[in-house]
Amino acid sequence: MAVGRRPGAYVCGIDAAMDVVGGKWKVLILWALSVRPCRFGELRREVKGVTEKVLAAQLRELEADGIVHREAYDEVPPRVEYSLTPLGTTLNAALAPLGTWGRENILQERAQESATAADQMREDHDIAPIPGRP
Repeated sequence: MAVGRRPGAYVCGIDAAMDVVGGKWKVLILWALSVRPCRFGELRREVKGVTEKVLAAQLRELEADGIVHREAYDEVPPRVEYSLTPLGTTLNAALAPLGTWGRENILQERAQESATAADQMREDHDIAPIPGRP
């Protein structure tokens, strides 16, 4: 396992963990790899919006931290697959409660707001038009 990028500079466990998963895309990469090992192009399709350059950099960092394993097969054409290491699997398990919290508190709230907005739109459409106006 690789040494963290800021050895000795962490003030707590959360600080150390955030150094590993910090960034916009790393958690989404981990979630995609929790389903199955993926090739680079598959990961790029799974993690919508990430550029090739950023995905490659994030994968290199996750590999350096011992979270992701890169397997290069000696084939023509060359094939590379990324998968979670046992450490990466435990990290994903640690992130699962965070995903549950987001689903229950953020996504559910937005769904309720959308439903309220849709109800309001229906009520607006129930209003009789003003005579003489289309």
